[in-house]
Amino acid sequence: MQTSQVSKTGVATHQHPLHYSKRGVHVARRHCHHAMIMRTDVRTCASSSEQAVDFAAFTEYVTTTQQGIIAAAEQLEGSGKRFMRDRWERDAGDPNAGWGSTCVLEGGSLLEKAAVNSTVVRGILSPARAQAMCSRGREGIDSRGGQAYAAAAMSLVFHSAHPHIPTLRADVRLFQVAGISWFGGGCDLTPFYIDEADASNFHSFWKAVCDKHQEGLYSTLKQECDKYFYLPARGEHRGIGGLFFDDMEKGTEGASSKGGFDAEAFTRDVGKGILDSWVPIAEKHRHSKFSEKEREWQLLRRGRYLEFNLLYDRGVRFGLDGGRMESIMVSAPPLIAWKYNAIPEPGSREEQLVDVLKKPRDWC
Repeated sequence: MQTSQVSKTGVATHQHPLHYSKRGVHVARRHCHHAMIMRTDVRTCASSSEQAVDFAAFTEYVTTTQQGIIAAAEQLEGSGKRFMRDRWERDAGDPNAGWGSTCVLEGGSLLEKAAVNSTVVRGILSPARAQAMCSRGREGIDSRGGQAYAAAAMSLVFHSAHPHIPTLRADVRLFQVAGISWFGGGCDLTPFYIDEADASNFHSFWKAVCDKHQEGLYSTLKQECDKYFYLPARGEHRGIGGLFFDDMEKGTEGASSKGGFDAEAFTRDVGKGILDSWVPIAEKHRHSKFSEKEREWQLLRRGRYLEFNLLYDRGVRFGLDGGRMESIMVSAPPLIAWKYNAIPEPGSREEQLVDVLKKPRDWC
């Protein structure tokens, strides 16, 4: 899956080539600062948007959101199961390097496995990470590395014990370097069976959140979600999508000059809405009966979930190169099945799911 792990170089996951500029939400590829440009010049010409974004305040928001989601999830679970909380330091010898909090609930009656994580780190960009950021069009980045950064993220994944309840994945994050702040995040569903009403209600919820901030925003972020969560080797998408955004910049005045778009306010609203978009679906199905065949199908589809994480998720793949393994792999489903050439029966609900995953739909 895709949680917002912050890698050992401090970059939150889900790298993406789109850049959402302070002049409005749109695609805008920008030229990287050439390696010949002096680092002092890069810092000087960067915008002052970092001054408009309070990193400490966003860090508090991340931790408060994490704790609120954990409390609500424990209440929703209802079995008495509680989250295990594992706070870790990025570098025991450097208290300023940052920390993380990995919180996991396992073996619940509703939540077979749930992880809600927060990460707050600071450090120096490596050349490899700087070049990767530069290739995505981020302004103010020296491709040689060496610039200080700060990153904060909250991410979650809920794997339900019920095949009629979709897997939920979501995150919100902030990255700062060279005087510029970027926001990212999203929320998406990975169902095992298609419920038209559930899909429509989920997407309608997020469209309403987007419409509150900018007309047309939902369509843009829904398309980006469909593009990102795709398994090319299978020719299918991981789920039915939702929202996905990265490199969304907050202007020096906190909003764009066109459309009044405030990336920070939008990101905070995404975090606020995560559970509200999913809980009605969970409550609707949690007491319904299901068969062994449906449970087996759920485990087979979880295999696709893990395939995406390990083969295509940029953040997971980057983190596997020396990152904190338990935090990286915490998003994996608790049980998975692989079956050779598992093809659903023609006309079955299983085939209906695969058909939808091969061709994303507009749900609202």
